[in-house]
Amino acid sequence: MFDALIIGGGASGMSCALVLGSAVNKAYAKDKQIGIIMHQKASHLQNAIFNNALGLPTGTTGQSVLDDGSKQLANNYPHVVQIEKEKVLEIQPAANGFNIITNKNSYTSKIVVVAVGYTNLLSIKGLETYIAPHPRAEATKERIWLQNEDHLVAEGLYVAGTLAGWRSQFNIAAGSGAQVATDILTLWNNGIQSHVHDKL
Repeated sequence: MFDALIIGGGASGMSCALVLGSAVNKAYAKDKQIGIIMHQKASHLQNAIFNNALGLPTGTTGQSVLDDGSKQLANNYPHVVQIEKEKVLEIQPAANGFNIITNKNSYTSKIVVVAVGYTNLLSIKGLETYIAPHPRAEATKERIWLQNEDHLVAEGLYVAGTLAGWRSQFNIAAGSGAQVATDILTLWNNGIQSHVHDKL
């Protein structure tokens, strides 16, 4: 049983995992089981190159961000379980959260964060009723979003990144994932506003 399971290993998914993982020393988060399904094949980062992303050297490739992000998560927060080479097929409501069914396994989690791309090829069963045309993309591109309010789709079900209705920009997607993480930390902290800063 996970306390939070993130679906998608792109900018928003890994940002969410990093912020959740960084709260490991907080009393309200130290015993939480966190996982991320690192499916990256459909990530728009695969063919990206960055010249305008704060903190990334000019010419940084999206592929290097995917590779380095996974290593950063493993090195800094090894308690966050990275699930490799699995694709989510279905999300089912359950008594204490959700059942997440992949092409290889099934998992349960109290909270699910959907952080996959916004193409109309999304094929995760259980999300159909939330899908609508993307509010910030050209209609001809047939992009979609999961209807939400401040990233919350339904109780315990969050969405991050472009699928949350944001524009396809690296820093926006990463910030969206971090925002979802702080919302979850706030929930774990009994509603007291929470975030994590490291200081010198």
